[in-house]
Amino acid sequence: MIEVNNISKFFGDVTAVEDLSFKIDKGEIVGMLGPNGAGKTTTMRVLTGYLQPDKGDVIVNGISIKKNPIEALKLIGYLPENNPLYKDMLVSEFLVFSAELKGLAGDNLIKALDYVSEATKIKNVFYRPIKELSKGYKQRVGIAAALIHKPEILILDEPTEGLDPTQRIEIRDLIKDLSGNHTVLISTHVLQEAESMCTRIIVISNGHKVADDAISNLKKENKGKRIIWFETEGSKVKETLKDLKGVEEVVFEEIGNRIRAKLLIANDTDIQPVLFDLAKKNDWKVWELAEKGHSLEEIFEQLTK
Repeated sequence: MIEVNNISKFFGDVTAVEDLSFKIDKGEIVGMLGPNGAGKTTTMRVLTGYLQPDKGDVIVNGISIKKNPIEALKLIGYLPENNPLYKDMLVSEFLVFSAELKGLAGDNLIKALDYVSEATKIKNVFYRPIKELSKGYKQRVGIAAALIHKPEILILDEPTEGLDPTQRIEIRDLIKDLSGNHTVLISTHVLQEAESMCTRIIVISNGHKVADDAISNLKKENKGKRIIWFETEGSKVKETLKDLKGVEEVVFEEIGNRIRAKLLIANDTDIQPVLFDLAKKNDWKVWELAEKGHSLEEIFEQLTK
């Protein structure tokens, strides 16, 4: 659906994006994550034709965005980070204007208005001035404008930025609903949103891709490391676990009389039988022994630091 092939973008001596490549298949919701200044917005502007890459190309359903930008961009709907609304217009007027810019007219325009008002659930504000709407509804109108020509691909740059918690949930649910008919690429720095919406995430740091995988896979692996949680009660637990062979890092938490240890080990290390033997030998009471994936926050911090 989208192929990003080794794109680079420079602003004078500043490298915004360098040699970036990835693919997005039909029906995916892909999250693009990265700290501020990582290159997310620049990448999206290249994907949507607002910027030309200095190197590389973007292929949209087989169409080069460099060689044939008009045809490629017909397949894309884009909501920039700063939602470009004409706030003195009625919602209906703005969407008609957006549709006409995309070449829609007559019955096709009417069908498009019906589709986006239903898809984004804005029927109850359709004839209200945009300036009177809440931030959440303004975002819905922006998404409706991006959807007006029924693009196959929807690209949303920080669509929940500045929303309150209820509005964030509403926009997240809306995006998940839209994925049934559209491929979605969304940028965000809110990790919980990426986890709740996306089937896969791409992490960018300093203009380079540092990860590209399903969230579940990223949580299982962290540069070849695994996490074992071991909660036990007994004597000399900390001293014993600190010197345990195969443990690369251990963090302790005291919970009453119990010690909860977070052990970082290599993927090829089998530590659970050793912990069982230690518990039996030292007469420890075991409350928990489980392998758990890394949190998305931990992964993000380690990938982008």
